[in-house]
Order: sequence, then structure tokens, then C-alpha cells
Amino acid sequence: MNQQNFVPDKKMWFSEEISEPDTVFYNVKEAPFAIYGLYSPLTEPVFKRIPDELGQSVSDGVAYLYRNTAGGRVRFATDSPYLILRMRTHKVHRFNHMTNLAGAGFDLYEDDPETKHSRFVHAFVPPTAMNEGYESKHTSPDRTLRYYTLNFPLYNDVDELYIGIKEGSVLSEGLPYDGEAPIIYYGSSITQGGCASRPGNSYEAMICRRLNRDYLNMGFSGSAKGEPELAEYLATLPMSVFVCDYDYNAPSVEHLEATHYPFYKIIRAKNPTLPYLMVSRHTARGQNPDSDRRREIIRASYEKAKASGDENVYFLDGGSFFPDEWRDSCTVDTTHPNDLGFYFMACAIGDALAEILKKQ
Repeated sequence: MNQQNFVPDKKMWFSEEISEPDTVFYNVKEAPFAIYGLYSPLTEPVFKRIPDELGQSVSDGVAYLYRNTAGGRVRFATDSPYLILRMRTHKVHRFNHMTNLAGAGFDLYEDDPETKHSRFVHAFVPPTAMNEGYESKHTSPDRTLRYYTLNFPLYNDVDELYIGIKEGSVLSEGLPYDGEAPIIYYGSSITQGGCASRPGNSYEAMICRRLNRDYLNMGFSGSAKGEPELAEYLATLPMSVFVCDYDYNAPSVEHLEATHYPFYKIIRAKNPTLPYLMVSRHTARGQNPDSDRRREIIRASYEKAKASGDENVYFLDGGSFFPDEWRDSCTVDTTHPNDLGFYFMACAIGDALAEILKKQ
């Protein structure tokens, strides 16, 4: 493993640089680090979720978003008394309804090797003025060997990522996930993680910690419209379950009706026994006539698939996600969930996935 010792131009790279003697930086693309949730991260020059050719051809929206690192994770173990995160980016996405930490920062979890439970321990918060990268430090309470999961930003591009530890510290592999193939989630800005307070609070990340299952986040904010070319690509990927949740991004009821079942058929053609979970938007029944029509379109896709003999297709009514007494507290703008909303989504979708995986 090559140690990455270099001195960047602070004016061009970092808003702040951490000074810690005897620190050695390692590129997370090198062993023993393991990267999850991103496309070919060891060979691509920058981090991304799908290949360039596809990402730049589906739509302008997907072209703008496919290098966002939603769902990306790094797992490793070390007994270093501190960790220093060093990242570089070529652009920073900022939002008026979402934290800078969720959009452009990282958060860190400690993984228990016995229970496989993961506990949040630190947020690597980017400085407000960060433009091309930053450094941030986490201090451990002692020199115990600890297993970590580091979550990438939900809405930012990451060009390079390094982890600094104290020279002479142990650096080894992180914990593995259960199962051989990831769960794939396809959908809207909600799927991408808007508006969680930090990366680890997207509903997929919560389910990942609950089930200890790897996943791919194929949420494309405002740009998941059931395009057949994207379905053709996703159908080729190894996966244990496919979750289809692009209702909010279908520009009209007619568009959803024209694309929803064909999208399922493309995935199913190459994956005849794959569990396929159809999810409708979280709007309560009767609250919005358009949402009710959309829900019935998705249910009709499910019933049509069942009628064709498919025993591995499932439907989940998103209108049931939020308890009525908490519904007005579950989003930031009536659409995008906050952490409470994502928790309820993780409970409902996680319960469904737990049952589906049991059957496998």
C-alpha cells in the first residue's frame, strides 16, 4: 500500500488543514479499504455511480447528478487515536433546505464486529466557505482497534478521498456485509437522500445498518423518469432486491402509466427470480387526487405482474409510511423527508425487505 504524503496548495484546496504530527495519509482506493455503492471506484479517475457513457446520455439531469456520491461508503479498521479526512472536489452543491453536511460532508459510524450494529460517532462537517476540498478530524477515546463505515456525501461530487492516521497504527479491513449482492434503490431526490441532515440518515443507509446489507443508491433528484436505457443498465447489475420508487419524478400521471410496467419488464427480463419491490409516494390517501391516481397505477403494475405468474413482485403503499399524528413533522417542505420522515420510511421499507430476504 502506497502512503500518500504530499503538501497541497492550501489556497487552492482546503479551507482548513489539520495539523497533527506523524500523520500518514492513505488513498481509500487502496487496500485494506473497501469501497461500496459506487461504480468501479478502483479504476475510475473520480467517484461516480454509473458509467460516464450512460450518465451523460440518459438526460441532462442524470448527467448533472451521476457523479454525486449518494450511497457511497468506505469500510476499514484502525487503532489510530484519530482520523483525519481529506477530500477534494471540483464543485460544491449548496441547498436552502438541506444541510451542508448532508450535501457535501461525510459521517462516520463505528461497527460492532459481534452484533454488526453500527453506531454514529462523528460528522466530518465541511466549512461553509469550502470550494475545492477540506480536512476534518475525529478523535478516538483510546487505542482500541475499531471498525468503521464512512458515508460519502449525498449530493456532492468527490474527486479524491484520503484517510490520515497516526504513523505506526494498525490499518486493516473493515467488516463485510451479509449477502453477496446489494439491494438497488431507484428513484427520485428522496431516494438520493434529500433532505436528510447527514448522509447516514437517508432511509437506505438506515436499512443498511439495520440489515447489514450492501446497497446502491440510484436516486437522481428530479431526474428519475423510468428511462428504458437506465433500466437496461440496472438489469445487468448483481442485486438481491430491486426497489422501484420513481413516482415523484414522473412528470405526469400519463408518463408514470406509460413507463412503470415497461420499466419492471426490462428488469424482470434479465432477472426472472429477483425480488422486485414497487413503492408509491408518501402522500396520504385522499390528500392529493393526483397522488391517489399514481398509487393506483403502481398497484396496477403490481397486480398485472402477479397475474402473469410473478411470485417475486411486491407493492408498498407509501401513503402508509408516516403516522398521521406525525405526518406534518416528517418533511421539510411537504415532499422531502427530514430525519424523522426517513426513519419512518426505513422502518416500513426495511420491514418489507427483511421479509423478502427471509424468503430468499
